[in-house]
Amino acid sequence: MPDVYYFISDLHVGGDEQLEQVDFLDELLAFLQELEESDEDAELIINGDAFGLWEFTEVDGPEKFDALLDRYPDLFEQLEATGREIPITLIPGNHDYELAAYPEYVERLAEYNVTLEQEVSIERTVGDALVHVEHGMQEDPNNRIPDFGNPYANPPGYFVNRQITSRAGQLSGRGKYNWLKDIQAVTPMTEIPDWLISNYFYREMSSWLRFSVVPFLFLFNVGVLYVAIFALDWFDVWSLPLTLVEDLLGFFGPAGRLVELVLAGNLVIIVLILAISVPLAVFVWDARKTLRRFGLVRSPTDREPVEKYLDRARDVFASEPSVAVYGHTHRPSATEVDGRFVINTGTWLKRLHRVDPLLGVLPPVYYASYQLNYFRLSAADDGDVLVEYDVIEKPDPNDETWLQRLLTRSPRRQRELPDRTVVNRPRERRSQLDESDGTE
Repeated sequence: MPDVYYFISDLHVGGDEQLEQVDFLDELLAFLQELEESDEDAELIINGDAFGLWEFTEVDGPEKFDALLDRYPDLFEQLEATGREIPITLIPGNHDYELAAYPEYVERLAEYNVTLEQEVSIERTVGDALVHVEHGMQEDPNNRIPDFGNPYANPPGYFVNRQITSRAGQLSGRGKYNWLKDIQAVTPMTEIPDWLISNYFYREMSSWLRFSVVPFLFLFNVGVLYVAIFALDWFDVWSLPLTLVEDLLGFFGPAGRLVELVLAGNLVIIVLILAISVPLAVFVWDARKTLRRFGLVRSPTDREPVEKYLDRARDVFASEPSVAVYGHTHRPSATEVDGRFVINTGTWLKRLHRVDPLLGVLPPVYYASYQLNYFRLSAADDGDVLVEYDVIEKPDPNDETWLQRLLTRSPRRQRELPDRTVVNRPRERRSQLDESDGTE
């Protein structure tokens, strides 16, 4: 039994055309090489979605493994080298669910010193504590496998990926920017409509059209106030505010007149919107209901996605484990639950952070960053579990346009996870072990 366990997940290596690109390949190879050269008695566990098998649409079944070998020979060469020194264990996620459905994958991966366990979950012992490991897709209604191991038991997310994500990979190179391939980094799925609108507006829209509408959208909120002031004067309620605004704009000469023109344009637009607001509201309500039915828009009554995974961890903790490890959501976390510990292993894909513009009704901006993280679990004193968290440095892409940066503030760095945490094993089990030691 190894003394140390390393956990990573959600690499999503592979896919059609532009999805073939792996931005973090150099860092992954270096990480595997470091494990190869280490003197530790360790095991590497990849808890799901190592590969993007769903994103292959031109080959089927185990033939996808041949496609992976052709495209990433360096990766499999390094896996083979690392696997000679330490055990490498892989469990299926949803994007590489086919690993659980074909026995051939077990044999093929074993050729590269990778042990594939065709199970929903596995367990490992660290010190005197038990660690439960799974991918987490079974708690996601869109990606839950209804009959695990059946190659035809695909969830709704499979068809979304085949028809949308894979297609995005095929079409991404046709854009003015190669952005559509990053659709697999958009989480949750409910963000996809806003993300598409954002990228159309800031990247694909004709420049002359974009810069024609930006002033109106940017000053839209001010325009609403201007409408209220204009209405007060129109209905002879209070004319002073409009007089003050006109005098203030007149003070700035041509620039003020230009702002006044934009506000007047907004006035016309707002009046038109008010005129069609009732039928438009009915249309928006019906469209959102349809999108909610397909799981693309969250309902106001929906719980936060993380809560269902914590509930799953509580169910696991009802038996023996002290630590539960999962991935799937692409959001790394370390959470204490009822004296136990829940780890989310995050992703090595780009992470997108939504930032809304400071003013107006402009589309949100999605800032990209990398967080190539891994968790290291080992035995602490008295049989407890030492959880260590580390991030491999990789510069952010910085591929936002100057307009996106002008209209928004850069997102704040999210709270860093603790570097070291000691998780106490359950008292009941500790006392049982102590009693058994005393008996011996």
